[in-house]
Amino acid sequence: MQVRYRQLVVLATLVWAGALTALAGEVHANPLHDDAMVREAYQHFYVLDYPACVALLEKVRSAHPGDPGATAFLLEARVFEELYRQDLLDTTFYANDGFLTGRHPTPEDPAKRDLIFSLADQAVREADARLSKNSRDVDALYARGWAKSLRSSYMAMVQRSFNAAFHLALQAHSDEAKVLEIDPDYVDAKLVVGTYQYVIGALPWGFKLLFGFAGITGSKSRGMETLHDAFARAPMTSIESGTVIALFLRRESQYREAINVVRALEVKYPHDFLFCLEEANLRKDAGEGMAAVTAYQTLVNDAAKPGYFPSAHLELAYFGLGEALRGQRHFAEAAKAYEEAAWSPGAGAELKRRSLVAAGKARDLNGERSLAVKDYQAAIANGSDTTQGDIARKLLKSPYREQ
Repeated sequence: MQVRYRQLVVLATLVWAGALTALAGEVHANPLHDDAMVREAYQHFYVLDYPACVALLEKVRSAHPGDPGATAFLLEARVFEELYRQDLLDTTFYANDGFLTGRHPTPEDPAKRDLIFSLADQAVREADARLSKNSRDVDALYARGWAKSLRSSYMAMVQRSFNAAFHLALQAHSDEAKVLEIDPDYVDAKLVVGTYQYVIGALPWGFKLLFGFAGITGSKSRGMETLHDAFARAPMTSIESGTVIALFLRRESQYREAINVVRALEVKYPHDFLFCLEEANLRKDAGEGMAAVTAYQTLVNDAAKPGYFPSAHLELAYFGLGEALRGQRHFAEAAKAYEEAAWSPGAGAELKRRSLVAAGKARDLNGERSLAVKDYQAAIANGSDTTQGDIARKLLKSPYREQ
């Protein structure tokens, strides 16, 4: 019965999206969207098979020299490949404001950074060259805004250069807003515009007042409306828009609505590890208890099936499993899951520290002080000058106790 209900919810979501499409005008997009190799590349992109995606998009770029759209496609693949490598695509990391206030230094790969920035610069140069001949070239404007948005995301998520990233995001929004001013049916541009509108609208009142004096305004409701239109109709950014919608809904504790969106994404890409992970995360946050535990365990089991997920970062699933088990007060099992996350071969630096501190807390709650101390010491060894390192040092002095 539960499975049947889920199928009906997903079907209703897709029908709703189709209704929006029918009521809206004709969608316009970069002609490269219809390129067979681009479409094949994004089939790999949305199951997290970045090497195959990059190889195809390199060929697309070679076949279209000087086209900023082709360069922006490749840039997107390279940015997300690096974010996934560092475990920075798990929305748990961004579901609260600790991401903005904590110290989470990430070991940056200079070679990957230079490649990403070089591609971003090239996309902007190529777009500028075309715009110098035609200032209303929407394909060039869109590619330039998208390239700046991608670079901004890398700077914020990896480098923590929030001020510089924000200024670049403003430039990206300006380009995409101009695209929609010229061509309201260039729906791909609504991803950046909708995200901008929501983020500015979600700021505390004091910040909104300050930004308002600078002419920077936004609205959460308009942002979500814009993102939903992109989710329903955008040829290239529909999936990204759905992902952003689910993140914003999660931040607002609208878990059922977020699960519906994620289920719709899973219908399209059932072998995308992150979409399956996000459903488990949302069930945990929604307080579904052991149902969430089962969802994480299913994810781990599916990942063990040869070829089921082209790319799976199991450390993310183990961390979520630890969170769900701790919520059910199964502290010993939670600690083991956290430790599995921390010592998984691909675990990123920040996730490793978070997992070790969480494991130590679970060990303390289970009365295993000596094991808790080992976890805290390991967290410090993996990043002393970090928020998690500070927490671990305090917990070395006295055992963790629930508030």
